[in-house]
Amino acid sequence: MNTFTILRRELSSYFRSPVAYAVLFFFALITGFFFYAGVRSFLQQSLQMTMMGQSVPLNVNEWVVRSVLGNMNVINLFVIPIITMRLFAEEKRSGTFELLSTSPLRDSEIILGKWLAAMVLYLAGLSITLLNMLILFAYGNPDWRPMAIGYLGAVLQGGSLLALGTFLSTLTKNQIIAAVSAFGVCILLFVMDWVASFDSSPLFKVISYLSVSSHSNQFVSGVADSKDAIYYISVIFLGLFLSGRSLESIRWRA
Repeated sequence: MNTFTILRRELSSYFRSPVAYAVLFFFALITGFFFYAGVRSFLQQSLQMTMMGQSVPLNVNEWVVRSVLGNMNVINLFVIPIITMRLFAEEKRSGTFELLSTSPLRDSEIILGKWLAAMVLYLAGLSITLLNMLILFAYGNPDWRPMAIGYLGAVLQGGSLLALGTFLSTLTKNQIIAAVSAFGVCILLFVMDWVASFDSSPLFKVISYLSVSSHSNQFVSGVADSKDAIYYISVIFLGLFLSGRSLESIRWRA
């Protein structure tokens, strides 16, 4: 019950500030652009094949759905820091963190409530992309199964990055520092796979496994692999665990 109290409180604070509206607008704008670009490429290629007398139909999932979900990495780079930067940093800056830390609430309830609020806002933004997908079902015949797997991957990826962003927000009372730190960590986790591609040694294979993008590619392709799901769930637990230890250290220092 306490967790949901924190959840409602945090969601209310999101929508009392420009944060929620900025996140939703960013999702609508960027995913709308990727959807438009994917549909346009699909139609142009279909027209060219028709004019050349080729009757092999193109896969709308490959041309449009993968285009939108595959670029979710780019969207998360900017959205995640915006969502998480204020979770604890704003509490520290405004002085309400002391009241929160001395309340009868447990650290786990506070952390979980704030992370769930961030997840709800992220899912709200992600759901906007479903409006574009409904257009495909209205005028085409896409396969919903790889689409569902792709969205599952986007949810897991968002949850893992939000958990890490939550931890980083506990380390400072400056929202800008929290946002820049989260942005830097997100970039690092995305480029690790690219860096590891230059070498095939065991160390670089480990680096590749730690990369967020290497696991998201499987989901975007419509393949649900348990190792990818375990990776994301492990990162979620790691981020929330570190957040708990960070709050404990703050209590001890106080």
